[in-house]
Amino acid sequence: MAIVMLILMNLAVMASIYLTIFLIEAFFGVRLDQGTISGLLILSFIVGFSGALISLFMSKWLAKMSAGVRVIETPSNEAEAWLVNTVAKLAKEAGIGMPEVGVFDGPPNAFATGWNRNDALVAVSTSLFDLMELDEIEGVLAHEISHIKHGDMITMTLLQGVLNTFVFFISRLIAQIIAPKDEEGNVSPFAYMAISFALEMLLSIFATMLAMWFSRYREYKADAGAVRLDGPQGIYYALAKLGQIPKDQVALPSDMKAFGIVGFLDLFSSHPPIEKRLENIKKVAREMGYNI
Repeated sequence: MAIVMLILMNLAVMASIYLTIFLIEAFFGVRLDQGTISGLLILSFIVGFSGALISLFMSKWLAKMSAGVRVIETPSNEAEAWLVNTVAKLAKEAGIGMPEVGVFDGPPNAFATGWNRNDALVAVSTSLFDLMELDEIEGVLAHEISHIKHGDMITMTLLQGVLNTFVFFISRLIAQIIAPKDEEGNVSPFAYMAISFALEMLLSIFATMLAMWFSRYREYKADAGAVRLDGPQGIYYALAKLGQIPKDQVALPSDMKAFGIVGFLDLFSSHPPIEKRLENIKKVAREMGYNI
């Protein structure tokens, strides 16, 4: 399942924040009353957006750790020098700050991440140089730079925060209504937590589907951005080559799939089918006067 680890990390952060709020209430008496709509909504907002924002600010560090990225401080060969220079050129054309540039060992793929457009990371697998010509790799880099230019990491984070808030709020609101109550009308705390947890898991499935739909939409936009930055040839033929490789052989670590160049093709996928992306690139190219 696409970005399973990213979702799990987000849920873990949410759980830790909720536990912290619980401990603050228990030891310091600072309390948000979940029995009121306003109190529950404020708590849901804090937990939901805190989890998403912490995940965003940790994104570069997590990417480096999970994918084993080696940031290029000083190029050690011609390929690394070309990579840094090409990213610098595309970043300047896109009007963003120079991202960190890194490489990692693994199947052909690439990704971009970071908390803002002027403090990002672009990383490519070393095997990409074995599979593609330099102009095709440049098309891949243009795609990743387009993600950064359009602030896709921020928009995905904001969407995740809204979805987190919705899941937390609705699950607890329904739990308050249907959980068993004693003679004085007090909700059973164990039943309340069990019901709200079960509802969170169920609603998280639908929230993930919505997040992945939005991610697929942003992939089309990033492909179009690559065409505007670098022309259609590079990204088109790069994707065509990647489309010939079995899906499991181009998979990034689960927590990075949303920002890669290719992903799995199902309702929980962060990427559309490559065939549809190629058709979209041809459409954008024709609109811009290219012949492809």
